[in-house]
Formats: sequence, C-alpha cells, structure tokens
Amino acid sequence: FLRLLPDRLGALRLRHAIEVRHPSFRSAEYVELVRRHGVATVFADSDDYTSFADSSADFVYARLMRCEASCTTGYPPEAIAAWAERARTWSTGAEPSDVARLTPPLPAAAPRDVFLFFIGGAKERAPAAAVALRAQIEGTSPPR
Repeated sequence: FLRLLPDRLGALRLRHAIEVRHPSFRSAEYVELVRRHGVATVFADSDDYTSFADSSADFVYARLMRCEASCTTGYPPEAIAAWAERARTWSTGAEPSDVARLTPPLPAAAPRDVFLFFIGGAKERAPAAAVALRAQIEGTSPPR
C-alpha cells in the first residue's frame, strides 16, 4: 500500500500521513516501514487511541484531542506552552524528549513542517486553543 502512494499529482508534491488506531501498529517494524516510505504517522494526544511520536517523514502531524470546555483556551496555559515547545523542537528537525515513541529518537534532521490540529474533546474550544498555541509559538499575546 505505501509503495502505491503517489509522490506527485501533476506539479503538486504530495505528502502522506496515516492515523493508526489499532494497538498492533505499536511496533518498531511499523515505524521502520513508514520511515522507508517517508509517510508520517499521526500523533494523537489522546488516551483513547494508539499514539507514538516516532518521526518518519519530513513533517509532523499531530491531533490534539484533549480540549476541555471548562478551559477558555481548550488546553491549560502550561499544556499550550508544552505543545509550542514540541512544535519548535520538531520544526528544527530534532525530537521532543517528552512524547512517547517506539524507537530511539533519530539524530537531528533537516527542518520539518509541523501541523498541529485541535480536534476532539470540547470542539467549541478548538479555535481558542489554536489561537493560544500560535501566540505562544510566535511569542505574542493572543487577542482577547
């Protein structure tokens, strides 16, 4: 299947991410397979789904699924700060030390794109969480 994924659609370069939810994917063999094909595995910030953050592509894709209705920014400020730091680390080509992985961290690589999506939990708080995260990454204050 991975071998069949196209690299391009006309002039457009394609990148692929796979969200795995079954525990059988928690193996070093799976990580090596997606690395060989340059396919990212979606990291889910959730207790409900299989989740590991072994980098395997030139980008990182994370689904942040713990928004809480009682928190105006979805995630508490310290969690937003932690995700901002992880995003910065991933973007430099390094690996954050505080996320679960199945294999040892790779040596620092080329800078990579990082896609973080707030989805799940209290979805009505996802926009505020995204604004707070962006402000934290940029070192600015979120709009009120």
